[in-house]
Amino acid sequence: MKIIIETERLLIRELLPSDQEGIFHLDSDMDVHEFLGKNPIKTIEEAQNVIEFVRLQYKENGIGRWAVLLKENHQFIGWAGLKLYKESINGHQNFYDLGYRFIKNFWQKGYGYEAAKACLDYAFNEMRLKSVYAHTMIGNEGSKRILEKLGMKNTGTFFHEEDECIWFEITKEEYNQL
Repeated sequence: MKIIIETERLLIRELLPSDQEGIFHLDSDMDVHEFLGKNPIKTIEEAQNVIEFVRLQYKENGIGRWAVLLKENHQFIGWAGLKLYKESINGHQNFYDLGYRFIKNFWQKGYGYEAAKACLDYAFNEMRLKSVYAHTMIGNEGSKRILEKLGMKNTGTFFHEEDECIWFEITKEEYNQL
């Protein structure tokens, strides 16, 4: 297991085929999907497809979402990381998006912020990106709080796939001033 990022409480590494049960537990929960189109997965095969899709991004783009594990016992608790969006969203194209998703039992424990901050550090210090973007659906207060705590700026709302979303962005210079 090659660790990409290690924080005080977390290990962050590539998603592996062996993460299928964790992905299924995460993405089959309707509460997790409340702000993701309300379309949770229903089978372990769908979880395998999610992992294959992300692993293809590693090959094609050199980056994709990563598995997040508890350092103390290596338990899979969700994913976080950067994704290269090649398609246009909110007038942006070919940009890096910060994202995260956690199993409900691990909400409100600071893991989302801890993982997202580590991923931003990686984006600016390892990848040497100039800016990172994120978006969340209106009403997703937990995600909005994380992005604001990271210092990302809310630059307005837009519609994505019929859902009203908030757009966030941060530059390396802004991040370094925090």
